[in-house]
Amino acid sequence: MLANKTVVLGVTGSIAAYKAADLASRLTQAGARVEVIMTEPATRFVSPLTLRGVTGRPVVTSMWELNSEFSIEHVSLAEAADIVVIAPATANVIAHLAGGLAGSILTATVLATTAPVVIAPAMNVNMYQNSVTQENIAKLKKRDFTFIGPDYGRLATGKKGAGRLASVEEILGAVAQVLGKKGDLAGRRIVVTAGGTREPVDPVRYIGNRSSGKMGNALAEAARDRGAIVSLITTAGPPAAAGIEVTPVETAKEMEGAVKKATAAADALIMAAAVADYRPKEAAKSKIKKDAAGLTLELTGTADILAGISGNFIKVGFAAESEDMIANARHKLTEKGLDLIVANDITDKQSGFGADTNKVTIIDKEGKEGKLPLLTKREVADKVLDSVAGLLG
Repeated sequence: MLANKTVVLGVTGSIAAYKAADLASRLTQAGARVEVIMTEPATRFVSPLTLRGVTGRPVVTSMWELNSEFSIEHVSLAEAADIVVIAPATANVIAHLAGGLAGSILTATVLATTAPVVIAPAMNVNMYQNSVTQENIAKLKKRDFTFIGPDYGRLATGKKGAGRLASVEEILGAVAQVLGKKGDLAGRRIVVTAGGTREPVDPVRYIGNRSSGKMGNALAEAARDRGAIVSLITTAGPPAAAGIEVTPVETAKEMEGAVKKATAAADALIMAAAVADYRPKEAAKSKIKKDAAGLTLELTGTADILAGISGNFIKVGFAAESEDMIANARHKLTEKGLDLIVANDITDKQSGFGADTNKVTIIDKEGKEGKLPLLTKREVADKVLDSVAGLLG
Protein backbone atom coordinates (compact mmCIF):
# COMPACT_ATOMS: atom_id res chain seq x y z
CA MET A 1 0.00 0.00 0.00
CA LEU A 2 2.82 2.45 0.84
CA ALA A 3 5.34 1.27 -1.74
CA ASN A 4 6.45 4.15 -3.97
CA LYS A 5 3.99 6.55 -2.32
CA THR A 6 5.11 10.05 -1.37
CA VAL A 7 4.17 10.82 2.21
CA VAL A 8 4.58 14.40 3.40
CA LEU A 9 5.06 14.13 7.15
CA GLY A 10 4.42 17.30 9.13
CA VAL A 11 5.99 17.49 12.59
CA THR A 12 4.90 20.27 14.94
CA GLY A 13 6.02 21.62 18.30
CA SER A 14 4.68 19.02 20.72
CA ILE A 15 6.65 17.08 23.32
CA ALA A 16 5.56 14.02 21.32
CA ALA A 17 7.63 15.20 18.33
CA TYR A 18 10.32 12.65 19.15
CA LYS A 19 7.87 9.88 18.18
CA ALA A 20 7.81 11.23 14.63
CA ALA A 21 11.24 9.66 14.08
CA ASP A 22 9.78 6.18 14.64
CA LEU A 23 6.82 6.95 12.39
CA ALA A 24 9.08 8.29 9.63
CA SER A 25 11.28 5.20 9.92
CA ARG A 26 8.32 2.82 9.70
CA LEU A 27 6.89 4.64 6.68
CA THR A 28 10.28 4.48 4.97
CA GLN A 29 10.68 0.78 5.74
CA ALA A 30 7.25 0.20 4.17
CA GLY A 31 8.56 1.59 0.89
CA ALA A 32 7.28 5.17 1.08
CA ARG A 33 9.26 8.23 0.06
CA VAL A 34 8.95 10.39 3.17
CA GLU A 35 9.30 14.16 2.86
CA VAL A 36 9.43 15.71 6.32
CA ILE A 37 8.32 19.26 7.08
CA MET A 38 9.15 20.56 10.55
CA THR A 39 7.79 23.72 12.10
CA GLU A 40 10.34 25.88 13.92
CA PRO A 41 9.02 24.86 17.38
CA ALA A 42 9.31 21.19 16.38
CA THR A 43 13.05 21.59 15.78
CA ARG A 44 13.41 22.48 19.47
CA PHE A 45 12.12 19.04 20.48
CA VAL A 46 13.83 16.85 17.88
CA SER A 47 16.66 17.56 15.47
CA PRO A 48 16.00 17.72 11.71
CA LEU A 49 19.14 15.61 11.39
CA THR A 50 17.36 12.75 13.16
CA LEU A 51 14.48 12.79 10.68
CA ARG A 52 16.91 13.07 7.77
CA GLY A 53 18.81 10.08 9.12
CA VAL A 54 15.79 7.78 9.18
CA THR A 55 14.28 8.88 5.85
CA GLY A 56 17.41 9.53 3.80
CA ARG A 57 15.72 12.74 2.60
CA PRO A 58 16.43 16.40 3.40
CA VAL A 59 14.08 17.93 5.96
CA VAL A 60 12.18 21.11 5.05
CA THR A 61 11.94 23.74 7.79
CA SER A 62 11.38 26.91 5.78
CA MET A 63 9.46 28.13 2.77
CA TRP A 64 12.62 29.77 1.47
CA GLU A 65 15.20 26.99 1.34
CA LEU A 66 16.95 27.84 -1.91
CA ASN A 67 19.10 24.70 -1.90
CA SER A 68 16.08 22.39 -1.82
CA GLU A 69 15.05 20.37 -4.87
CA PHE A 70 11.58 21.82 -4.34
CA SER A 71 11.78 25.20 -6.07
CA ILE A 72 8.62 26.63 -4.54
CA GLU A 73 8.30 24.53 -1.43
CA HIS A 74 4.63 24.79 -0.58
CA VAL A 75 3.52 24.14 -4.16
CA SER A 76 6.03 21.42 -5.03
CA LEU A 77 5.54 19.43 -1.84
CA ALA A 78 1.77 19.79 -2.12
CA GLU A 79 1.79 18.45 -5.67
CA ALA A 80 4.23 15.62 -4.89
CA ALA A 81 2.19 14.27 -1.97
CA ASP A 82 0.06 11.16 -2.21
CA ILE A 83 -0.93 11.83 1.40
CA VAL A 84 -0.08 14.40 4.07
CA VAL A 85 0.30 13.21 7.67
CA ILE A 86 0.69 15.64 10.56
CA ALA A 87 1.94 13.81 13.64
CA PRO A 88 2.05 15.23 16.21
CA ALA A 89 -0.36 18.08 15.49
CA THR A 90 -0.61 20.89 18.05
CA ALA A 91 -3.73 22.93 18.85
CA ASN A 92 -1.98 25.91 17.24
CA VAL A 93 -1.44 24.19 13.89
CA ILE A 94 -4.96 22.74 13.92
CA ALA A 95 -6.31 26.26 14.50
CA HIS A 96 -4.27 27.65 11.58
CA LEU A 97 -5.50 24.88 9.28
CA ALA A 98 -9.12 25.42 10.33
CA GLY A 99 -8.76 29.13 9.56
CA GLY A 100 -7.13 28.51 6.19
CA LEU A 101 -3.93 30.33 7.23
CA ALA A 102 -0.69 29.71 5.35
CA GLY A 103 1.87 31.35 7.59
CA SER A 104 4.26 28.37 7.67
CA ILE A 105 5.59 25.91 5.13
CA LEU A 106 3.45 23.18 6.70
CA THR A 107 0.11 25.01 6.66
CA ALA A 108 0.83 26.41 3.19
CA THR A 109 1.50 22.89 1.90
CA VAL A 110 -1.75 21.58 3.34
CA LEU A 111 -3.67 24.52 1.86
CA ALA A 112 -2.14 23.88 -1.56
CA THR A 113 -2.51 20.10 -1.73
CA THR A 114 -5.33 18.00 -3.14
CA ALA A 115 -3.99 14.90 -1.39
CA PRO A 116 -5.82 13.44 1.63
CA VAL A 117 -4.70 14.70 5.04
CA VAL A 118 -4.37 12.65 8.24
CA ILE A 119 -3.96 14.50 11.54
CA ALA A 120 -2.80 12.96 14.82
CA PRO A 121 -3.27 15.52 17.63
CA ALA A 122 -1.07 15.62 20.72
CA MET A 123 -1.51 18.29 23.40
CA ASN A 124 -2.52 19.10 26.95
CA VAL A 125 -5.91 17.58 27.83
CA ASN A 126 -7.42 21.00 28.63
CA MET A 127 -6.25 22.37 25.29
CA TYR A 128 -7.72 19.40 23.48
CA GLN A 129 -11.05 19.61 25.29
CA ASN A 130 -11.30 23.39 24.86
CA SER A 131 -14.39 24.25 22.82
CA VAL A 132 -12.31 26.24 20.31
CA THR A 133 -10.08 23.25 19.57
CA GLN A 134 -13.10 20.97 19.25
CA GLU A 135 -14.74 23.44 16.85
CA ASN A 136 -11.57 23.57 14.76
CA ILE A 137 -11.37 19.78 14.59
CA ALA A 138 -15.04 19.60 13.58
CA LYS A 139 -14.40 22.11 10.77
CA LEU A 140 -11.52 20.06 9.42
CA LYS A 141 -13.48 16.82 9.61
CA LYS A 142 -16.18 18.44 7.48
CA ARG A 143 -13.45 19.12 4.92
CA ASP A 144 -12.65 15.38 4.87
CA PHE A 145 -9.52 15.58 7.03
CA THR A 146 -8.99 12.29 8.88
CA PHE A 147 -8.21 12.43 12.61
CA ILE A 148 -6.58 9.60 14.54
CA GLY A 149 -6.48 9.88 18.33
CA PRO A 150 -5.53 11.38 20.64
CA ASP A 151 -5.24 8.50 23.08
CA TYR A 152 -6.05 8.63 26.78
CA GLY A 153 -3.16 8.35 29.22
CA ARG A 154 -0.51 10.10 31.26
CA LEU A 155 0.59 13.39 29.71
CA ALA A 156 3.84 15.35 30.02
CA THR A 157 2.28 17.54 32.74
CA GLY A 158 1.63 14.47 34.87
CA LYS A 159 -2.12 14.64 34.37
CA LYS A 160 -4.15 11.85 32.81
CA GLY A 161 -6.56 12.48 29.99
CA ALA A 162 -7.08 12.58 26.22
CA GLY A 163 -4.05 14.15 24.59
CA ARG A 164 -1.44 11.47 23.98
CA LEU A 165 -0.29 10.95 20.41
CA ALA A 166 -1.87 7.85 18.88
CA SER A 167 0.47 4.89 18.57
CA VAL A 168 2.61 4.53 15.47
CA GLU A 169 0.63 1.39 14.58
CA GLU A 170 -2.66 3.30 14.76
CA ILE A 171 -1.30 6.12 12.60
CA LEU A 172 0.06 3.66 10.04
CA GLY A 173 -3.33 1.94 10.01
CA ALA A 174 -5.10 5.25 9.37
CA VAL A 175 -2.69 6.08 6.54
CA ALA A 176 -3.23 2.68 4.91
CA GLN A 177 -7.00 3.02 5.28
CA VAL A 178 -7.07 6.47 3.68
CA LEU A 179 -4.81 5.42 0.79
CA GLY A 180 -6.93 2.32 0.20
CA LYS A 181 -10.26 4.12 -0.14
CA LYS A 182 -10.15 3.64 -3.92
CA GLY A 183 -8.96 0.03 -3.77
CA ASP A 184 -10.61 -2.94 -5.47
CA LEU A 185 -12.70 -3.67 -2.36
CA ALA A 186 -13.80 -0.07 -1.82
CA GLY A 187 -17.16 0.04 -0.08
CA ARG A 188 -17.42 -3.74 0.24
CA ARG A 189 -18.36 -5.12 3.65
CA ILE A 190 -15.99 -7.91 4.66
CA VAL A 191 -16.42 -9.96 7.83
CA VAL A 192 -13.30 -11.75 9.11
CA THR A 193 -13.00 -14.14 12.05
CA ALA A 194 -9.72 -14.79 13.87
CA GLY A 195 -8.22 -16.78 16.73
CA GLY A 196 -9.25 -19.99 18.45
CA THR A 197 -12.41 -20.24 20.53
CA ARG A 198 -12.24 -21.09 24.22
CA GLU A 199 -14.88 -23.39 25.67
CA PRO A 200 -15.03 -23.11 29.49
CA VAL A 201 -14.53 -26.13 31.72
CA ASP A 202 -14.83 -23.98 34.86
CA PRO A 203 -14.07 -20.30 35.68
CA VAL A 204 -10.32 -21.00 35.29
CA ARG A 205 -9.89 -23.68 32.63
CA TYR A 206 -11.03 -24.01 29.05
CA ILE A 207 -10.77 -26.25 26.00
CA GLY A 208 -9.04 -24.40 23.16
CA ASN A 209 -6.56 -24.71 20.34
CA ARG A 210 -3.27 -23.22 19.14
CA SER A 211 -4.63 -20.59 16.74
CA SER A 212 -2.85 -17.24 17.25
CA GLY A 213 -5.22 -15.08 15.21
CA LYS A 214 -2.36 -13.79 13.04
CA MET A 215 -3.89 -14.95 9.76
CA GLY A 216 -7.26 -13.39 10.56
CA ASN A 217 -5.63 -10.13 11.63
CA ALA A 218 -3.64 -10.03 8.40
CA LEU A 219 -6.82 -10.56 6.39
CA ALA A 220 -8.64 -7.78 8.25
CA GLU A 221 -5.79 -5.30 7.73
CA ALA A 222 -5.36 -6.23 4.07
CA ALA A 223 -9.11 -5.86 3.40
CA ARG A 224 -9.12 -2.45 5.11
CA ASP A 225 -6.12 -1.36 3.05
CA ARG A 226 -8.05 -2.22 -0.13
CA GLY A 227 -10.96 0.02 0.83
CA ALA A 228 -13.27 -2.51 2.49
CA ILE A 229 -15.49 -1.84 5.49
CA VAL A 230 -14.11 -4.50 7.82
CA SER A 231 -15.68 -6.26 10.79
CA LEU A 232 -13.20 -8.43 12.71
CA ILE A 233 -14.67 -10.99 15.11
CA THR A 234 -11.83 -12.32 17.18
CA THR A 235 -10.83 -14.29 20.26
CA ALA A 236 -7.24 -13.02 19.99
CA GLY A 237 -5.56 -9.65 20.38
CA PRO A 238 -6.63 -7.50 17.41
CA PRO A 239 -4.20 -5.58 15.18
CA ALA A 240 -3.87 -1.81 15.28
CA ALA A 241 -7.55 -1.35 14.68
CA ALA A 242 -7.78 1.97 12.86
CA GLY A 243 -10.58 1.54 10.37
CA ILE A 244 -11.52 -1.95 11.62
CA GLU A 245 -14.62 -2.68 13.70
CA VAL A 246 -13.54 -5.24 16.30
CA THR A 247 -15.94 -7.57 18.12
CA PRO A 248 -14.24 -9.64 20.85
CA VAL A 249 -15.73 -13.08 21.52
CA GLU A 250 -14.61 -16.16 23.40
CA THR A 251 -16.77 -19.20 22.73
CA ALA A 252 -18.08 -20.81 19.54
CA LYS A 253 -21.61 -19.80 20.52
CA GLU A 254 -20.58 -16.15 20.94
CA MET A 255 -18.77 -16.23 17.60
CA GLU A 256 -21.79 -17.76 15.90
CA GLY A 257 -24.03 -14.95 17.16
CA ALA A 258 -21.54 -12.24 16.17
CA VAL A 259 -21.08 -13.72 12.68
CA LYS A 260 -24.83 -13.92 12.06
CA LYS A 261 -25.24 -10.29 13.07
CA ALA A 262 -22.24 -9.03 11.07
CA THR A 263 -23.10 -10.90 7.86
CA ALA A 264 -26.61 -9.45 7.63
CA ALA A 265 -25.23 -6.82 5.24
CA ALA A 266 -21.92 -8.43 4.26
CA ASP A 267 -20.40 -8.98 0.82
CA ALA A 268 -18.02 -11.68 2.08
CA LEU A 269 -17.29 -13.78 5.15
CA ILE A 270 -13.73 -15.04 5.62
CA MET A 271 -13.71 -17.60 8.40
CA ALA A 272 -10.07 -17.75 9.49
CA ALA A 273 -10.89 -18.58 13.11
CA ALA A 274 -10.30 -22.05 14.49
CA VAL A 275 -13.67 -22.86 16.06
CA ALA A 276 -13.79 -25.67 18.61
CA ASP A 277 -15.69 -28.73 17.42
CA TYR A 278 -16.61 -29.72 20.98
CA ARG A 279 -17.31 -28.05 24.31
CA PRO A 280 -17.95 -29.36 27.83
CA LYS A 281 -21.62 -30.28 28.13
CA GLU A 282 -21.77 -28.40 31.44
CA ALA A 283 -19.23 -25.85 32.67
CA ALA A 284 -18.61 -25.94 36.41
CA LYS A 285 -19.65 -22.76 38.24
CA SER A 286 -16.64 -22.91 40.56
CA LYS A 287 -13.07 -24.08 40.09
CA ILE A 288 -12.76 -27.86 39.88
CA LYS A 289 -10.34 -29.09 42.55
CA LYS A 290 -7.55 -31.44 41.61
CA ASP A 291 -8.35 -35.09 42.17
CA ALA A 292 -5.68 -37.78 42.06
CA ALA A 293 -8.21 -40.13 40.47
CA GLY A 294 -8.37 -37.90 37.40
CA LEU A 295 -11.12 -35.95 35.68
CA THR A 296 -13.68 -37.05 33.12
CA LEU A 297 -15.38 -34.45 30.93
CA GLU A 298 -18.51 -35.07 28.89
CA LEU A 299 -18.27 -33.15 25.61
CA THR A 300 -20.95 -32.09 23.17
CA GLY A 301 -20.63 -30.71 19.66
CA THR A 302 -20.61 -27.00 18.83
CA ALA A 303 -22.46 -25.39 15.95
CA ASP A 304 -20.77 -25.50 12.52
CA ILE A 305 -20.86 -21.77 11.82
CA LEU A 306 -19.85 -21.89 8.16
CA ALA A 307 -22.14 -24.76 7.26
CA GLY A 308 -25.07 -23.27 9.13
CA ILE A 309 -24.96 -19.72 7.83
CA SER A 310 -26.36 -18.61 4.51
CA GLY A 311 -26.90 -15.39 2.64
CA ASN A 312 -26.03 -13.48 -0.47
CA PHE A 313 -22.33 -13.20 0.30
CA ILE A 314 -19.07 -14.94 -0.57
CA LYS A 315 -18.07 -17.64 1.94
CA VAL A 316 -14.39 -18.42 2.47
CA GLY A 317 -13.19 -21.13 4.83
CA PHE A 318 -9.82 -22.39 6.07
CA ALA A 319 -8.70 -25.98 6.38
CA ALA A 320 -5.82 -26.46 8.81
CA GLU A 321 -4.88 -30.09 8.22
CA SER A 322 -2.29 -32.52 9.51
CA GLU A 323 -2.86 -35.15 6.79
CA ASP A 324 -4.63 -35.56 3.44
CA MET A 325 -4.75 -31.77 3.20
CA ILE A 326 -6.22 -31.36 -0.29
CA ALA A 327 -8.74 -34.19 0.02
CA ASN A 328 -9.99 -32.91 3.38
CA ALA A 329 -10.12 -29.34 2.13
CA ARG A 330 -12.17 -30.34 -0.92
CA HIS A 331 -14.59 -32.22 1.32
CA LYS A 332 -15.08 -29.15 3.53
CA LEU A 333 -15.51 -26.92 0.49
CA THR A 334 -18.47 -29.01 -0.69
CA GLU A 335 -19.90 -29.91 2.71
CA LYS A 336 -20.03 -26.30 3.92
CA GLY A 337 -21.14 -24.77 0.63
CA LEU A 338 -18.09 -22.51 0.30
CA ASP A 339 -16.94 -20.36 -2.60
CA LEU A 340 -13.26 -20.74 -1.62
CA ILE A 341 -11.24 -22.72 0.85
CA VAL A 342 -7.67 -22.05 1.97
CA ALA A 343 -5.79 -25.20 2.98
CA ASN A 344 -2.55 -25.35 4.91
CA ASP A 345 -0.44 -28.08 6.50
CA ILE A 346 -0.14 -27.39 10.24
CA THR A 347 2.65 -29.95 10.64
CA ASP A 348 4.99 -27.61 8.74
CA LYS A 349 6.61 -25.30 11.32
CA GLN A 350 6.72 -22.46 8.77
CA SER A 351 2.98 -22.58 8.18
CA GLY A 352 1.64 -23.95 11.45
CA PHE A 353 -0.05 -22.17 14.33
CA GLY A 354 1.76 -19.06 15.57
CA ALA A 355 4.09 -18.71 12.57
CA ASP A 356 4.42 -15.40 10.75
CA THR A 357 4.45 -17.20 7.40
CA ASN A 358 2.06 -19.57 5.67
CA LYS A 359 2.11 -21.95 2.72
CA VAL A 360 -1.38 -22.50 1.38
CA THR A 361 -3.41 -23.86 -1.49
CA ILE A 362 -6.52 -21.91 -2.50
CA ILE A 363 -9.31 -24.04 -3.98
CA ASP A 364 -12.47 -22.60 -5.55
CA LYS A 365 -15.86 -24.29 -5.92
CA GLU A 366 -15.08 -25.15 -9.54
CA GLY A 367 -12.21 -27.27 -8.26
CA LYS A 368 -9.38 -25.03 -9.46
CA GLU A 369 -6.31 -25.13 -7.20
CA GLY A 370 -3.87 -22.27 -6.64
CA LYS A 371 -0.80 -23.54 -4.82
CA LEU A 372 1.22 -20.71 -3.27
CA PRO A 373 4.85 -20.73 -2.12
CA LEU A 374 5.85 -19.85 1.44
CA LEU A 375 4.71 -16.25 2.01
CA THR A 376 4.16 -13.91 4.91
CA LYS A 377 0.64 -14.05 6.28
CA ARG A 378 0.00 -10.56 4.93
CA GLU A 379 1.02 -11.73 1.45
CA VAL A 380 -1.25 -14.76 1.78
CA ALA A 381 -4.07 -12.44 2.88
CA ASP A 382 -3.70 -10.37 -0.27
CA LYS A 383 -3.72 -13.50 -2.44
CA VAL A 384 -6.94 -14.66 -0.77
CA LEU A 385 -8.47 -11.21 -1.23
CA ASP A 386 -7.44 -11.21 -4.90
CA SER A 387 -9.72 -14.23 -5.29
CA VAL A 388 -12.50 -12.64 -3.23
CA ALA A 389 -12.32 -9.44 -5.30
CA GLY A 390 -12.52 -11.51 -8.46
CA LEU A 391 -15.65 -13.28 -7.23
CA LEU A 392 -17.26 -9.99 -6.20
CA GLY A 393 -16.51 -8.48 -9.61
